[in-house]
Amino acid sequence: MVDLHTHSTASDGSYSPSVLMAKAHGLGVGTIALTDHDCLDGLDEAAKAAAGLGMRFIRGVEIEIAFGPGEFHLLGLDLQGSNQNLLDAIKELAASREKRNRQVFDLFLEQGYDLRYDELKERCGSGMIGRPHIAELLVEKKIVKNKQLAFDKFLAKGRPFYIQKDCLQLARAIELIHSAGGLAVIAHPMSLFVSWTRMRLLFPQWQELGMDGLEAWHPIARVVDCERLETLAGELGLKVTAGSDYHGPIRPDRNLGRTAGNRTIDDRYFLSLGR
Repeated sequence: MVDLHTHSTASDGSYSPSVLMAKAHGLGVGTIALTDHDCLDGLDEAAKAAAGLGMRFIRGVEIEIAFGPGEFHLLGLDLQGSNQNLLDAIKELAASREKRNRQVFDLFLEQGYDLRYDELKERCGSGMIGRPHIAELLVEKKIVKNKQLAFDKFLAKGRPFYIQKDCLQLARAIELIHSAGGLAVIAHPMSLFVSWTRMRLLFPQWQELGMDGLEAWHPIARVVDCERLETLAGELGLKVTAGSDYHGPIRPDRNLGRTAGNRTIDDRYFLSLGR
């Protein structure tokens, strides 16, 4: 099995990079990419652990792009080294995320919710804190019954406690990924929340900027939509990838090595990278 989209405790996943590799290996995943949000910190640990297990490891990252009406995340896959420009941009994004998190907690306090950001930071340790961690805290404090309700009521785009962190422009993000020897792939395109007609207009424009591929297969999408995305990618000459977007127990609906419809991710999606 293959998995080209996973997360560790270096961003908002539940497991350290080395534990993540061990869990993937135990499930029969032979090729895996670590694609933490705006973060490269876990790559060396994951690469070492994967090598020890005989796994093929792909260095990656997931970067949020300035876009509306939905959310645009860009995967950088098969990064070949530590490019200083990419590292500098990643640091800027991490600082923006920290600022956003504090602003969200300020809003909660203003509205009478007894939630303390420093408490959450202490619990999470050195890892990056994202909205899934905030959602988990809301469940623990019995403000909502589950994490999905936390997003639906408070944290999702357009909800009262959503604050947009600074994001990169697409052209710059693609340039940074390419400068590090990687491939720029649109993560979970259905999260863009645009019509199929608009997708057909946008994707060729983004190709002109250097976009390399689409993550056609993702567990939040319907199988029929994944099939349609794969067909569209083929028509446009884009690479096609698939991933689980695995985070661990914090998002229990996603399983290593599997994607939409609980389908196993096979080696053809790695081969699609052409590396």
